[in-house]
Amino acid sequence: MTQWDKSRLPSRHVSVGPERAPHRSYYYAMGMTKEEIASPLVGVVSCWNEAAPCNIALSRQAQAAKRGVKEAGAAPREFTTITVTDGIAMGHQGMKSSLVSREVIADSIELTMRGHCYDALVGLAGCDKSLPGVMMVMLRLNVPSVFMYGGSIMPGKFRGKDVTVLDVFEAVGTHAAGRMSDAELEELEQHACPGAGACGGQFTANTMACISEVIGLALPYSAGAPAPDEERDAYAYRSGRAVVELLRANIRPRDIVTRKALENAARIVGATGGSTNAALHLPAIAHEAGIDFPLEEVARLMRDTPHIADLKPGGRYVAMDVHRIGGVPVIIKSLLEGGLLHGDCLTVTGKTLAENHKDVVFPTNQDVVRPVSKPISKIGGVVSLFGNLAPDGAIVKIAGMQNLRFEGTALCFDCEEDAFAAVEARAYKPGDVIVIRYEGPKGGPGMREMLSTTSAIYGQGMGDKVALITDGRFSGATRGFCIGHVGPEAAVGGPIGLLKNGDRIVIDAEKGTIDVLLSEEELAKRRAEWTPRGHDFNSGALWKYAQTVGPARYGAVTHPGAKAETHTYADI
Repeated sequence: MTQWDKSRLPSRHVSVGPERAPHRSYYYAMGMTKEEIASPLVGVVSCWNEAAPCNIALSRQAQAAKRGVKEAGAAPREFTTITVTDGIAMGHQGMKSSLVSREVIADSIELTMRGHCYDALVGLAGCDKSLPGVMMVMLRLNVPSVFMYGGSIMPGKFRGKDVTVLDVFEAVGTHAAGRMSDAELEELEQHACPGAGACGGQFTANTMACISEVIGLALPYSAGAPAPDEERDAYAYRSGRAVVELLRANIRPRDIVTRKALENAARIVGATGGSTNAALHLPAIAHEAGIDFPLEEVARLMRDTPHIADLKPGGRYVAMDVHRIGGVPVIIKSLLEGGLLHGDCLTVTGKTLAENHKDVVFPTNQDVVRPVSKPISKIGGVVSLFGNLAPDGAIVKIAGMQNLRFEGTALCFDCEEDAFAAVEARAYKPGDVIVIRYEGPKGGPGMREMLSTTSAIYGQGMGDKVALITDGRFSGATRGFCIGHVGPEAAVGGPIGLLKNGDRIVIDAEKGTIDVLLSEEELAKRRAEWTPRGHDFNSGALWKYAQTVGPARYGAVTHPGAKAETHTYADI
Protein backbone atom coordinates (compact mmCIF):
# COMPACT_ATOMS: atom_id res chain seq x y z
CA MET A 1 0.00 0.00 0.00
CA THR A 2 1.21 3.54 -0.85
CA GLN A 3 2.83 5.55 1.94
CA TRP A 4 0.72 8.68 2.30
CA ASP A 5 1.72 12.01 3.80
CA LYS A 6 -1.35 12.98 5.82
CA SER A 7 0.01 16.31 7.02
CA ARG A 8 -2.51 18.23 4.90
CA LEU A 9 -5.37 15.72 4.78
CA PRO A 10 -8.46 16.09 7.01
CA SER A 11 -8.16 12.49 8.26
CA ARG A 12 -4.96 13.33 10.17
CA HIS A 13 -7.32 14.68 12.86
CA VAL A 14 -8.71 11.18 13.51
CA SER A 15 -5.80 8.90 12.65
CA VAL A 16 -2.37 10.45 13.30
CA GLY A 17 -0.47 10.81 16.57
CA PRO A 18 -0.70 9.30 20.07
CA GLU A 19 -3.61 11.54 21.00
CA ARG A 20 -5.72 9.86 18.29
CA ALA A 21 -5.35 6.36 19.78
CA PRO A 22 -9.02 6.35 20.94
CA HIS A 23 -10.14 7.28 17.43
CA ARG A 24 -8.02 4.55 15.83
CA SER A 25 -9.46 2.00 18.25
CA TYR A 26 -12.84 2.50 16.58
CA TYR A 27 -11.31 1.71 13.18
CA TYR A 28 -9.67 -1.43 14.53
CA ALA A 29 -13.11 -2.42 15.86
CA MET A 30 -14.38 -2.39 12.27
CA GLY A 31 -11.63 -4.69 11.06
CA MET A 32 -9.32 -2.10 9.53
CA THR A 33 -5.57 -2.71 9.47
CA LYS A 34 -2.86 -0.33 10.66
CA GLU A 35 -1.96 0.36 7.01
CA GLU A 36 -5.56 1.15 6.07
CA ILE A 37 -5.92 3.57 8.99
CA ALA A 38 -2.72 5.28 7.85
CA SER A 39 -4.10 5.74 4.33
CA PRO A 40 -6.61 8.41 3.19
CA LEU A 41 -10.19 7.83 4.31
CA VAL A 42 -12.58 8.09 1.37
CA GLY A 43 -16.30 8.55 1.97
CA VAL A 44 -18.42 6.42 -0.37
CA VAL A 45 -21.95 7.73 -0.06
CA SER A 46 -24.99 6.34 -1.81
CA CYS A 47 -28.65 7.26 -1.66
CA TRP A 48 -29.59 3.60 -1.38
CA ASN A 49 -33.02 2.91 0.06
CA GLU A 50 -36.21 0.98 -0.64
CA ALA A 51 -38.30 4.08 -1.28
CA ALA A 52 -38.29 3.64 -5.05
CA PRO A 53 -36.64 1.82 -7.97
CA CYS A 54 -34.31 4.79 -8.57
CA ASN A 55 -32.24 3.83 -5.55
CA ILE A 56 -32.34 0.06 -5.13
CA ALA A 57 -29.28 -0.67 -7.30
CA LEU A 58 -27.04 1.87 -5.54
CA SER A 59 -25.81 -0.38 -2.72
CA ARG A 60 -24.46 -2.87 -5.27
CA GLN A 61 -22.68 -0.10 -7.14
CA ALA A 62 -21.26 1.33 -3.91
CA GLN A 63 -19.54 -1.99 -3.21
CA ALA A 64 -17.82 -1.77 -6.58
CA ALA A 65 -16.74 1.82 -5.88
CA LYS A 66 -15.27 0.69 -2.56
CA ARG A 67 -13.23 -1.99 -4.31
CA GLY A 68 -11.85 0.66 -6.64
CA VAL A 69 -10.89 2.93 -3.74
CA LYS A 70 -9.21 0.09 -1.87
CA GLU A 71 -7.26 -1.24 -4.84
CA ALA A 72 -6.01 2.29 -5.60
CA GLY A 73 -4.49 2.50 -2.12
CA ALA A 74 -7.02 4.31 0.08
CA ALA A 75 -9.58 3.19 2.68
CA PRO A 76 -13.26 3.40 1.70
CA ARG A 77 -15.82 4.29 4.38
CA GLU A 78 -19.37 3.67 3.22
CA PHE A 79 -22.40 5.60 4.41
CA THR A 80 -25.86 6.41 3.07
CA THR A 81 -28.21 9.35 3.02
CA ILE A 82 -31.90 9.96 2.34
CA THR A 83 -33.92 10.57 -0.78
CA VAL A 84 -37.47 11.68 -1.41
CA THR A 85 -38.72 10.10 -4.60
CA ASP A 86 -40.87 12.42 -6.69
CA GLY A 87 -42.88 9.71 -8.40
CA ILE A 88 -44.24 8.61 -5.02
CA ALA A 89 -44.32 12.06 -3.38
CA MET A 90 -46.17 13.56 -6.37
CA GLY A 91 -49.67 14.99 -6.21
CA HIS A 92 -50.08 15.25 -2.43
CA GLN A 93 -48.49 16.93 0.59
CA GLY A 94 -45.49 14.62 0.40
CA MET A 95 -44.15 16.62 -2.56
CA LYS A 96 -43.40 19.50 -0.18
CA SER A 97 -40.53 17.33 1.09
CA SER A 98 -38.91 16.83 -2.32
CA LEU A 99 -36.87 19.97 -2.90
CA VAL A 100 -36.14 20.24 0.82
CA SER A 101 -34.50 16.81 0.55
CA ARG A 102 -31.86 18.26 -1.80
CA GLU A 103 -30.63 20.45 1.05
CA VAL A 104 -30.88 17.64 3.62
CA ILE A 105 -28.89 15.31 1.34
CA ALA A 106 -26.13 17.91 0.92
CA ASP A 107 -26.18 18.83 4.61
CA SER A 108 -26.14 15.22 5.83
CA ILE A 109 -23.19 14.32 3.62
CA GLU A 110 -21.37 17.47 4.75
CA LEU A 111 -21.89 16.59 8.40
CA THR A 112 -20.76 12.98 7.94
CA MET A 113 -17.64 14.07 6.07
CA ARG A 114 -16.84 16.83 8.56
CA GLY A 115 -17.54 14.73 11.64
CA HIS A 116 -15.27 11.89 10.53
CA CYS A 117 -12.67 13.95 8.63
CA TYR A 118 -12.85 12.00 5.38
CA ASP A 119 -10.36 13.07 2.71
CA ALA A 120 -12.29 12.45 -0.51
CA LEU A 121 -15.76 11.50 -1.70
CA VAL A 122 -17.41 9.16 -4.18
CA GLY A 123 -21.13 9.91 -4.45
CA LEU A 124 -23.76 7.66 -6.08
CA ALA A 125 -27.25 9.05 -6.65
CA GLY A 126 -30.33 7.84 -8.45
CA CYS A 127 -33.34 10.09 -7.89
CA ASP A 128 -34.10 13.66 -8.98
CA LYS A 129 -32.94 15.73 -5.99
CA SER A 130 -30.17 13.38 -4.95
CA LEU A 131 -28.08 14.13 -8.04
CA PRO A 132 -27.80 17.90 -7.47
CA GLY A 133 -27.66 17.39 -3.69
CA VAL A 134 -24.57 15.18 -4.00
CA MET A 135 -22.90 17.47 -6.56
CA MET A 136 -23.61 20.52 -4.37
CA VAL A 137 -21.89 19.05 -1.33
CA MET A 138 -18.85 18.01 -3.38
CA LEU A 139 -18.31 21.68 -4.19
CA ARG A 140 -19.14 22.76 -0.65
CA LEU A 141 -16.54 20.45 0.90
CA ASN A 142 -14.08 20.82 -2.01
CA VAL A 143 -12.31 17.53 -1.29
CA PRO A 144 -11.40 15.41 -4.35
CA SER A 145 -14.69 13.92 -5.52
CA VAL A 146 -16.22 11.74 -8.22
CA PHE A 147 -19.95 11.61 -8.90
CA MET A 148 -21.78 8.65 -10.42
CA TYR A 149 -25.40 8.30 -11.51
CA GLY A 150 -27.10 5.04 -10.54
CA GLY A 151 -28.65 4.57 -13.99
CA SER A 152 -32.07 4.75 -15.57
CA ILE A 153 -34.87 2.20 -15.61
CA MET A 154 -35.53 0.02 -18.64
CA PRO A 155 -38.66 0.94 -20.62
CA GLY A 156 -41.85 -0.81 -19.58
CA LYS A 157 -44.04 -2.67 -22.08
CA PHE A 158 -47.78 -2.13 -22.40
CA ARG A 159 -49.65 -3.79 -25.26
CA GLY A 160 -46.58 -3.83 -27.51
CA LYS A 161 -45.52 -0.25 -26.77
CA ASP A 162 -42.63 1.13 -24.71
CA VAL A 163 -43.97 3.09 -21.73
CA THR A 164 -42.65 5.11 -18.77
CA VAL A 165 -44.18 6.30 -15.52
CA LEU A 166 -45.30 9.44 -17.38
CA ASP A 167 -47.74 7.27 -19.33
CA VAL A 168 -49.23 6.15 -16.02
CA PHE A 169 -49.62 9.73 -14.76
CA GLU A 170 -51.30 10.72 -18.03
CA ALA A 171 -53.48 7.60 -17.91
CA VAL A 172 -55.03 8.94 -14.69
CA GLY A 173 -56.50 11.78 -16.75
CA THR A 174 -57.53 9.42 -19.54
CA HIS A 175 -59.24 7.19 -16.96
CA ALA A 176 -60.99 10.19 -15.36
CA ALA A 177 -62.24 11.20 -18.81
CA GLY A 178 -63.78 7.73 -19.24
CA ARG A 179 -61.43 6.71 -22.06
CA MET A 180 -59.59 4.01 -20.09
CA SER A 181 -61.07 1.22 -18.00
CA ASP A 182 -60.07 0.26 -14.46
CA ALA A 183 -58.56 -2.97 -15.80
CA GLU A 184 -56.47 -1.15 -18.45
CA LEU A 185 -55.14 1.32 -15.87
CA GLU A 186 -54.22 -1.54 -13.53
CA GLU A 187 -52.45 -3.41 -16.32
CA LEU A 188 -50.46 -0.29 -17.27
CA GLU A 189 -49.40 0.47 -13.69
CA GLN A 190 -48.15 -3.10 -13.26
CA HIS A 191 -45.95 -2.99 -16.37
CA ALA A 192 -44.70 0.61 -16.70
CA CYS A 193 -41.69 0.26 -14.37
CA PRO A 194 -39.99 -3.12 -14.88
CA GLY A 195 -37.17 -2.88 -12.30
CA ALA A 196 -34.36 -0.79 -10.84
CA GLY A 197 -33.45 2.66 -12.10
CA ALA A 198 -34.63 6.25 -12.39
CA CYS A 199 -37.25 7.50 -14.86
CA GLY A 200 -36.12 6.76 -18.41
CA GLY A 201 -37.09 9.97 -20.21
CA GLN A 202 -35.11 13.21 -20.24
CA PHE A 203 -36.69 14.12 -16.93
CA THR A 204 -34.73 15.57 -14.01
CA ALA A 205 -32.60 12.51 -13.13
CA ASN A 206 -31.31 11.95 -16.67
CA THR A 207 -30.91 15.69 -17.23
CA MET A 208 -28.70 15.96 -14.14
CA ALA A 209 -26.87 12.77 -15.19
CA CYS A 210 -25.97 14.41 -18.51
CA ILE A 211 -24.83 17.44 -16.54
CA SER A 212 -22.60 15.28 -14.31
CA GLU A 213 -20.57 14.16 -17.33
CA VAL A 214 -20.36 17.47 -19.20
CA ILE A 215 -19.59 19.49 -16.04
CA GLY A 216 -16.67 17.15 -15.39
CA LEU A 217 -17.63 15.57 -12.05
CA ALA A 218 -18.38 12.12 -13.51
CA LEU A 219 -16.32 9.78 -15.67
CA PRO A 220 -17.19 9.78 -19.39
CA TYR A 221 -19.85 7.18 -20.26
CA SER A 222 -20.68 6.56 -16.58
CA ALA A 223 -24.21 8.00 -16.86
CA GLY A 224 -25.34 5.79 -19.71
CA ALA A 225 -25.91 2.15 -18.81
CA PRO A 226 -29.28 1.32 -17.23
CA ALA A 227 -29.32 0.50 -13.51
CA PRO A 228 -29.57 -3.30 -13.84
CA ASP A 229 -26.60 -3.47 -16.25
CA GLU A 230 -23.42 -4.87 -14.66
CA GLU A 231 -21.47 -2.35 -16.76
CA ARG A 232 -22.46 0.15 -14.07
CA ASP A 233 -20.39 -1.78 -11.53
CA ALA A 234 -17.32 -1.37 -13.75
CA TYR A 235 -17.85 2.40 -13.85
CA ALA A 236 -18.38 2.49 -10.09
CA TYR A 237 -15.09 0.62 -9.66
CA ARG A 238 -13.32 3.10 -11.96
CA SER A 239 -14.91 6.00 -10.08
CA GLY A 240 -13.39 4.63 -6.86
CA ARG A 241 -9.96 4.40 -8.46
CA ALA A 242 -10.33 7.83 -10.05
CA VAL A 243 -11.02 9.62 -6.76
CA VAL A 244 -7.74 8.30 -5.31
CA GLU A 245 -5.87 9.61 -8.35
CA LEU A 246 -7.53 13.00 -7.82
CA LEU A 247 -6.36 12.87 -4.21
CA ARG A 248 -2.79 12.20 -5.35
CA ALA A 249 -2.96 15.09 -7.83
CA ASN A 250 -4.89 17.35 -5.40
CA ILE A 251 -7.53 18.11 -8.06
CA ARG A 252 -10.65 19.41 -6.35
CA PRO A 253 -14.26 20.03 -7.46
CA ARG A 254 -13.81 23.81 -7.63
CA ASP A 255 -10.92 23.28 -10.04
CA ILE A 256 -13.40 21.45 -12.26
CA VAL A 257 -16.73 23.30 -11.82
CA THR A 258 -15.80 26.72 -13.13
CA ARG A 259 -18.02 29.30 -14.81
CA LYS A 260 -17.22 27.73 -18.18
CA ALA A 261 -18.11 24.23 -16.93
CA LEU A 262 -21.46 25.56 -15.70
CA GLU A 263 -22.08 27.07 -19.12
CA ASN A 264 -21.40 23.65 -20.65
CA ALA A 265 -23.96 22.18 -18.24
CA ALA A 266 -26.64 24.67 -19.29
CA ARG A 267 -25.92 23.92 -22.94
CA ILE A 268 -26.53 20.18 -22.59
CA VAL A 269 -29.91 20.86 -20.97
CA GLY A 270 -30.99 22.97 -23.93
CA ALA A 271 -29.59 20.45 -26.40
CA THR A 272 -31.49 17.54 -24.86
CA GLY A 273 -34.79 19.28 -24.07
CA GLY A 274 -33.98 18.57 -20.43
CA SER A 275 -35.85 19.28 -17.23
CA THR A 276 -36.74 22.83 -16.20
CA ASN A 277 -35.47 21.82 -12.76
CA ALA A 278 -31.93 22.24 -14.10
CA ALA A 279 -32.59 25.99 -13.96
CA LEU A 280 -33.05 25.53 -10.20
CA HIS A 281 -30.17 23.12 -9.59
CA LEU A 282 -27.44 24.78 -11.68
CA PRO A 283 -27.68 28.10 -9.78
CA ALA A 284 -27.53 26.10 -6.53
CA ILE A 285 -24.45 24.13 -7.66
CA ALA A 286 -22.80 27.39 -8.76
CA HIS A 287 -23.61 28.95 -5.38
CA GLU A 288 -21.61 26.22 -3.63
CA ALA A 289 -18.58 27.27 -5.70
CA GLY A 290 -19.11 31.00 -5.11
CA ILE A 291 -20.23 31.64 -8.69
CA ASP A 292 -23.28 33.76 -9.61
CA PHE A 293 -25.30 31.86 -12.22
CA PRO A 294 -28.97 32.89 -11.89
CA LEU A 295 -31.95 31.45 -13.76
CA GLU A 296 -31.83 33.98 -16.59
CA GLU A 297 -28.19 33.20 -17.43
CA VAL A 298 -28.81 29.45 -17.32
CA ALA A 299 -31.90 29.83 -19.51
CA ARG A 300 -30.16 32.13 -22.02
CA LEU A 301 -27.60 29.41 -22.70
CA MET A 302 -30.31 26.74 -22.85
CA ARG A 303 -32.23 28.79 -25.41
CA ASP A 304 -29.15 29.61 -27.50
CA THR A 305 -28.25 25.92 -27.87
CA PRO A 306 -29.86 23.97 -30.73
CA HIS A 307 -32.16 21.16 -29.59
CA ILE A 308 -30.45 18.01 -30.94
CA ALA A 309 -31.61 15.02 -28.83
CA ASP A 310 -35.06 13.61 -29.60
CA LEU A 311 -35.96 12.54 -26.07
CA LYS A 312 -39.15 12.14 -24.07
CA PRO A 313 -41.30 13.84 -22.84
CA GLY A 314 -41.30 16.07 -25.95
CA GLY A 315 -39.63 13.54 -28.26
CA ARG A 316 -39.55 9.84 -29.09
CA TYR A 317 -36.64 8.24 -27.26
CA VAL A 318 -35.45 7.44 -23.73
CA ALA A 319 -32.07 7.22 -21.96
CA MET A 320 -31.62 3.58 -22.98
CA ASP A 321 -31.67 4.66 -26.63
CA VAL A 322 -28.92 7.23 -25.98
CA HIS A 323 -26.86 4.47 -24.32
CA ARG A 324 -27.32 2.19 -27.35
CA ILE A 325 -25.80 4.78 -29.72
CA GLY A 326 -22.81 5.57 -27.51
CA GLY A 327 -24.09 7.40 -24.45
CA VAL A 328 -23.83 11.00 -23.25
CA PRO A 329 -20.40 11.40 -24.98
CA VAL A 330 -22.25 11.35 -28.33
CA ILE A 331 -24.25 14.40 -27.27
CA ILE A 332 -21.10 16.08 -25.94
CA LYS A 333 -19.21 15.27 -29.17
CA SER A 334 -21.96 16.85 -31.27
CA LEU A 335 -21.86 20.01 -29.15
CA LEU A 336 -18.04 20.12 -29.22
CA GLU A 337 -18.01 19.74 -33.00
CA GLY A 338 -20.60 22.50 -33.20
CA GLY A 339 -18.34 24.82 -31.19
CA LEU A 340 -20.86 25.13 -28.36
CA LEU A 341 -18.85 23.75 -25.43
CA HIS A 342 -15.71 24.94 -23.67
CA GLY A 343 -13.49 21.97 -24.44
CA ASP A 344 -10.65 23.18 -22.22
CA CYS A 345 -12.50 22.53 -18.93
CA LEU A 346 -10.79 20.12 -16.52
CA THR A 347 -12.59 16.90 -15.54
CA VAL A 348 -12.23 14.09 -12.97
CA THR A 349 -10.09 12.12 -15.42
CA GLY A 350 -7.38 14.76 -14.96
CA LYS A 351 -7.86 15.59 -18.64
CA THR A 352 -9.98 18.22 -20.34
CA LEU A 353 -13.46 17.68 -21.76
CA ALA A 354 -12.06 17.88 -25.31
CA GLU A 355 -9.29 15.38 -24.52
CA ASN A 356 -11.81 12.94 -23.02
CA HIS A 357 -13.90 13.02 -26.21
CA LYS A 358 -11.30 13.33 -28.94
CA ASP A 359 -11.71 9.70 -30.03
CA VAL A 360 -15.53 9.66 -29.86
CA VAL A 361 -17.00 9.17 -33.34
CA PHE A 362 -20.44 10.67 -33.86
CA PRO A 363 -22.69 7.85 -35.18
CA THR A 364 -24.55 8.76 -38.36
CA ASN A 365 -26.77 5.65 -38.59
CA GLN A 366 -29.22 6.84 -35.90
CA ASP A 367 -31.71 9.66 -35.28
CA VAL A 368 -31.69 9.83 -31.48
CA VAL A 369 -29.06 12.59 -31.42
CA ARG A 370 -28.45 14.92 -34.35
CA PRO A 371 -25.47 17.01 -35.37
CA VAL A 372 -25.67 20.68 -34.39
CA SER A 373 -25.88 21.54 -38.11
CA LYS A 374 -29.17 19.61 -38.45
CA PRO A 375 -31.05 20.23 -35.18
CA ILE A 376 -34.63 19.41 -34.25
CA SER A 377 -34.96 23.11 -33.47
CA LYS A 378 -32.49 25.99 -33.73
CA ILE A 379 -33.36 27.08 -30.22
CA GLY A 380 -32.97 24.91 -27.12
CA GLY A 381 -35.72 22.99 -25.42
CA VAL A 382 -35.93 25.21 -22.31
CA VAL A 383 -36.39 29.00 -22.19
CA SER A 384 -36.92 31.69 -19.57
CA LEU A 385 -39.73 34.24 -19.47
CA PHE A 386 -39.76 37.70 -17.92
CA GLY A 387 -42.50 40.32 -17.68
CA ASN A 388 -44.82 42.10 -15.27
CA LEU A 389 -46.12 38.70 -14.09
CA ALA A 390 -42.60 37.37 -13.45
CA PRO A 391 -40.14 40.22 -12.77
CA ASP A 392 -37.66 37.67 -11.36
CA GLY A 393 -38.27 35.28 -14.21
CA ALA A 394 -39.97 31.97 -14.96
CA ILE A 395 -39.08 28.87 -16.95
CA VAL A 396 -40.82 26.73 -19.58
CA LYS A 397 -39.83 23.60 -21.52
CA ILE A 398 -40.69 24.11 -25.20
CA ALA A 399 -39.20 20.86 -26.55
CA GLY A 400 -41.84 19.19 -28.72
CA MET A 401 -44.18 22.22 -28.68
CA GLN A 402 -45.54 23.69 -31.92
CA ASN A 403 -47.26 26.84 -30.69
CA LEU A 404 -45.01 29.12 -28.62
CA ARG A 405 -47.60 31.82 -27.84
CA PHE A 406 -50.66 31.55 -25.62
CA GLU A 407 -53.16 34.21 -24.59
CA GLY A 408 -55.89 33.27 -22.16
CA THR A 409 -57.92 33.93 -19.05
CA ALA A 410 -56.64 33.37 -15.51
CA LEU A 411 -58.28 30.64 -13.43
CA CYS A 412 -56.66 30.92 -9.99
CA PHE A 413 -56.01 28.32 -7.29
CA ASP A 414 -54.08 28.78 -4.06
CA CYS A 415 -52.81 25.18 -3.85
CA GLU A 416 -52.30 22.23 -6.16
CA GLU A 417 -55.02 20.07 -4.59
CA ASP A 418 -57.72 22.60 -5.54
CA ALA A 419 -56.40 22.82 -9.09
CA PHE A 420 -56.24 19.05 -9.48
CA ALA A 421 -59.80 18.68 -8.19
CA ALA A 422 -60.98 21.26 -10.73
CA VAL A 423 -59.15 19.47 -13.54
CA GLU A 424 -60.62 16.10 -12.55
CA ALA A 425 -64.08 17.67 -12.50
CA ARG A 426 -63.41 19.30 -15.91
CA ALA A 427 -64.14 22.66 -14.26
CA TYR A 428 -61.98 24.52 -16.76
CA LYS A 429 -62.26 25.35 -20.44
CA PRO A 430 -60.07 25.82 -23.52
CA GLY A 431 -58.26 29.16 -23.34
CA ASP A 432 -57.84 29.10 -19.57
CA VAL A 433 -54.50 29.85 -17.92
CA ILE A 434 -54.60 27.72 -14.78
CA VAL A 435 -52.71 29.57 -12.03
CA ILE A 436 -51.39 27.56 -9.05
CA ARG A 437 -49.80 29.84 -6.45
CA TYR A 438 -48.56 29.80 -2.86
CA GLU A 439 -46.54 26.74 -3.90
CA GLY A 440 -43.12 28.46 -4.05
CA PRO A 441 -40.06 27.66 -1.92
CA LYS A 442 -41.34 29.71 1.05
CA GLY A 443 -45.06 29.62 0.41
CA GLY A 444 -45.50 25.89 -0.11
CA PRO A 445 -43.23 25.50 1.65
CA GLY A 446 -41.06 23.32 -0.55
CA MET A 447 -41.92 24.31 -4.15
CA ARG A 448 -43.94 21.28 -5.20
CA GLU A 449 -43.98 19.80 -8.69
CA MET A 450 -47.31 19.71 -10.53
CA LEU A 451 -47.00 16.55 -12.64
CA SER A 452 -50.29 15.05 -11.42
CA THR A 453 -52.20 18.13 -12.58
CA THR A 454 -50.40 18.60 -15.90
CA SER A 455 -50.61 14.88 -16.71
CA ALA A 456 -54.34 14.82 -15.95
CA ILE A 457 -54.84 17.75 -18.35
CA TYR A 458 -52.93 15.86 -21.06
CA GLY A 459 -54.83 12.66 -20.34
CA GLN A 460 -58.07 14.59 -20.94
CA GLY A 461 -56.81 15.70 -24.35
CA MET A 462 -56.53 19.35 -23.27
CA GLY A 463 -52.74 19.66 -23.19
CA ASP A 464 -52.55 22.11 -26.08
CA LYS A 465 -55.73 24.01 -25.21
CA VAL A 466 -54.77 25.48 -21.82
CA ALA A 467 -51.66 26.87 -20.15
CA LEU A 468 -50.57 26.47 -16.54
CA ILE A 469 -48.39 28.82 -14.49
CA THR A 470 -47.08 28.36 -10.97
CA ASP A 471 -44.58 29.68 -8.46
CA GLY A 472 -43.95 25.98 -7.79
CA ARG A 473 -42.14 23.60 -10.11
CA PHE A 474 -42.83 21.10 -12.83
CA SER A 475 -41.53 17.60 -13.14
CA GLY A 476 -38.99 16.96 -15.85
CA ALA A 477 -41.72 14.75 -17.28
CA THR A 478 -44.14 17.65 -17.73
CA ARG A 479 -45.02 18.71 -21.26
CA GLY A 480 -47.22 21.44 -22.71
CA PHE A 481 -47.44 25.16 -22.01
CA CYS A 482 -46.47 24.87 -18.35
CA ILE A 483 -44.54 27.74 -16.77
CA GLY A 484 -42.83 27.20 -13.43
CA HIS A 485 -40.55 29.07 -10.99
CA VAL A 486 -42.61 32.27 -11.42
CA GLY A 487 -40.85 34.83 -9.25
CA PRO A 488 -41.20 36.58 -6.95
CA GLU A 489 -43.45 33.91 -5.48
CA ALA A 490 -46.93 34.69 -4.15
CA ALA A 491 -45.89 34.23 -0.51
CA VAL A 492 -43.59 37.26 -0.66
CA GLY A 493 -46.05 39.45 -2.58
CA GLY A 494 -45.11 38.55 -6.16
CA PRO A 495 -47.52 39.53 -8.95
CA ILE A 496 -48.76 35.93 -9.33
CA GLY A 497 -50.43 36.41 -5.94
CA LEU A 498 -52.29 39.49 -7.22
CA LEU A 499 -54.07 37.75 -10.10
CA LYS A 500 -57.85 37.39 -10.17
CA ASN A 501 -60.05 35.05 -12.20
CA GLY A 502 -60.66 36.54 -15.62
CA ASP A 503 -57.41 38.51 -15.91
CA ARG A 504 -55.92 38.24 -19.41
CA ILE A 505 -52.46 36.69 -19.54
CA VAL A 506 -50.11 36.62 -22.54
CA ILE A 507 -47.25 34.11 -22.71
CA ASP A 508 -44.78 34.33 -25.61
CA ALA A 509 -41.97 31.77 -25.39
CA GLU A 510 -40.43 33.01 -28.63
CA LYS A 511 -40.04 36.54 -27.28
CA GLY A 512 -39.42 35.28 -23.74
CA THR A 513 -42.26 37.24 -22.11
CA ILE A 514 -45.07 36.59 -19.63
CA ASP A 515 -47.47 39.44 -18.82
CA VAL A 516 -50.85 40.11 -17.31
CA LEU A 517 -52.80 42.76 -19.21
CA LEU A 518 -53.24 45.09 -16.24
CA SER A 519 -52.02 48.65 -15.77
CA GLU A 520 -49.29 49.46 -13.28
CA GLU A 521 -51.92 51.44 -11.35
CA GLU A 522 -54.17 48.38 -11.01
CA LEU A 523 -51.27 46.17 -9.96
CA ALA A 524 -50.19 48.78 -7.38
CA LYS A 525 -53.75 48.95 -6.03
CA ARG A 526 -53.92 45.17 -5.66
CA ARG A 527 -50.46 45.11 -4.07
CA ALA A 528 -51.61 47.57 -1.44
CA GLU A 529 -54.62 45.35 -0.64
CA TRP A 530 -52.58 42.10 -0.54
CA THR A 531 -51.86 40.52 2.84
CA PRO A 532 -49.38 37.68 3.56
CA ARG A 533 -50.76 34.20 4.25
CA GLY A 534 -49.69 31.60 6.72
CA HIS A 535 -49.31 27.89 6.09
CA ASP A 536 -49.73 24.79 8.22
CA PHE A 537 -46.04 23.90 8.54
CA ASN A 538 -45.05 25.77 11.66
CA SER A 539 -42.53 23.33 13.12
CA GLY A 540 -40.09 20.73 11.88
CA ALA A 541 -37.97 20.55 8.75
CA LEU A 542 -40.44 22.32 6.45
CA TRP A 543 -40.72 25.27 8.85
CA LYS A 544 -36.94 25.49 9.10
CA TYR A 545 -36.63 25.40 5.30
CA ALA A 546 -39.21 28.17 4.85
CA GLN A 547 -37.26 30.42 7.25
CA THR A 548 -33.99 30.16 5.33
CA VAL A 549 -34.78 29.45 1.67
CA GLY A 550 -34.08 32.09 -0.98
CA PRO A 551 -35.78 32.73 -4.34
CA ALA A 552 -35.93 30.18 -7.15
CA ARG A 553 -34.05 32.61 -9.42
CA TYR A 554 -30.88 31.90 -7.45
CA GLY A 555 -31.47 28.18 -6.89
CA ALA A 556 -33.71 28.19 -3.78
CA VAL A 557 -30.63 27.85 -1.57
CA THR A 558 -30.62 27.93 2.22
CA HIS A 559 -27.18 29.23 3.19
CA PRO A 560 -24.75 31.98 2.10
CA GLY A 561 -22.53 29.70 -0.01
CA ALA A 562 -18.85 29.80 -0.86
CA LYS A 563 -18.72 33.59 -1.17
CA ALA A 564 -19.18 33.88 2.60
CA GLU A 565 -16.57 31.25 3.51
CA THR A 566 -13.62 32.01 5.74
CA HIS A 567 -12.40 28.41 5.45
CA THR A 568 -13.10 25.38 3.26
CA TYR A 569 -13.54 21.94 4.79
CA ALA A 570 -10.82 20.45 2.56
CA ASP A 571 -8.24 22.70 4.24
CA ILE A 572 -9.08 22.09 7.91
